[in-house]
Amino acid sequence: DQSGDGANGSASNSTRNAVRRLRPHARRKEGSRHIPQDTRATRCAKRRPLPTAADSPLPAVTDRLYYNDARLLRFSATITALANEGRVVYLDRSAFYPTSGGQPHDLGTLADVPITDVVDEDERIAHHLAEPIGLPVGAMVVGQIDASRRYDHMQQHSGQHLLSALLHDAYGWPTVSVHFGDELSTLDVDADDVPAAMLPELERRANALVVENRPITISYEDAATAEGLRKPSDRDGELRIVTIEGLDRSACGGTHVSHTAEIGAVLLRRTEKTKGQVRLEFVCGHRAVQRARRDADLLTRSARPLSASPNDLPALVESQQARLLELERERRKLLQQLAVFEAETLWRGTNADAEGIRRIVVTSSGPVKEMEPLVQQLVTHGACAVLVTQPGSFALLFGTAADTNIDAGQTLRAALQAQGGRGGGSSRIAQGSVPHADALQAVRTALGFASASTD
Repeated sequence: DQSGDGANGSASNSTRNAVRRLRPHARRKEGSRHIPQDTRATRCAKRRPLPTAADSPLPAVTDRLYYNDARLLRFSATITALANEGRVVYLDRSAFYPTSGGQPHDLGTLADVPITDVVDEDERIAHHLAEPIGLPVGAMVVGQIDASRRYDHMQQHSGQHLLSALLHDAYGWPTVSVHFGDELSTLDVDADDVPAAMLPELERRANALVVENRPITISYEDAATAEGLRKPSDRDGELRIVTIEGLDRSACGGTHVSHTAEIGAVLLRRTEKTKGQVRLEFVCGHRAVQRARRDADLLTRSARPLSASPNDLPALVESQQARLLELERERRKLLQQLAVFEAETLWRGTNADAEGIRRIVVTSSGPVKEMEPLVQQLVTHGACAVLVTQPGSFALLFGTAADTNIDAGQTLRAALQAQGGRGGGSSRIAQGSVPHADALQAVRTALGFASASTD
């Protein structure tokens, strides 16, 4: 999280000017050119050009109020430009945080019209509205931030800084990337593995840091002289530094709480390996409490039908699963035994055709795959071809004995492809399906079962 945008209220003119300079100076270098941090302008609706200096004194840069005051939830501003018939609004100053640095955008209202998106366009912020604002350039408007969403993002973002510092300093795992979702957040660390057994220890250490209630402060420093950053910045000019006292210093533009205790509980949910890194899923604060409550409810509901307590559920599920596997093995054994007797009955009850082949049709009450033991038994009896179908399904199973000289896989595949179906198998047993009933009847005919009766 080495980019973004974040906070402290109605600043003096000199402070605002310093903040405004953040955007043009905070850029990546490439040769002699400056490449913007991102190119989100393409996400914004086509807009009209801003008034020129001769036409209007309105500024072409948005003063980002959240940089110095993450708790500023209501503000006034002047419209500097409009786009998309008034559904996209540009202001001279804004407390709305745009999607940036992995942190989602704020929601709320502008002149009582709901905000649907906030887009960072380098120098300016584009406020996307649910409907046209109905006001001209130069009009003053009032913006209202959704307080619960803003504070939730502050808790998640500050919690991520704390976690990243802990993982880097205590375990040597630097953070590679961060994502803040609507329900869960993740950070990817450069580590070979983070076993699930380590999560309780990591969680305990993170929460111990939280309750120390360390101050979290914002400062502005020159990139050339800024020291002690967790991740060195590759930008020039003035940087916005977020500091957790005695723990972390990171270049960041996001919104943050003022003390670590405000982060609240830190809950680490799981890890997974991805692209040579390890992804850690976490939630903080109110979101962590809500997630824990939801998990507890799920456990209680799962345990109730089993007449067990949530604490006993893991062991009970394991024992039930073992029992289920045992019963499945017994069922398959019985099916094999049953197939021997059914095959004998079907063989004796079917006469050979002119080619000396007994064509046997079996109707299955379940998936045709379950009839494979029966087909295997039948083809051992002698010259026969077996077709298994299921009512209401367009799937089929086809088997042939070796002395019929019919390759089941090749024969079925050709018949299926002619009707837009798919399938195949071995020379003795094959399986497939077709898209409709007429195609199924055509395949039966192609396989020589046009007049064969079912069992």
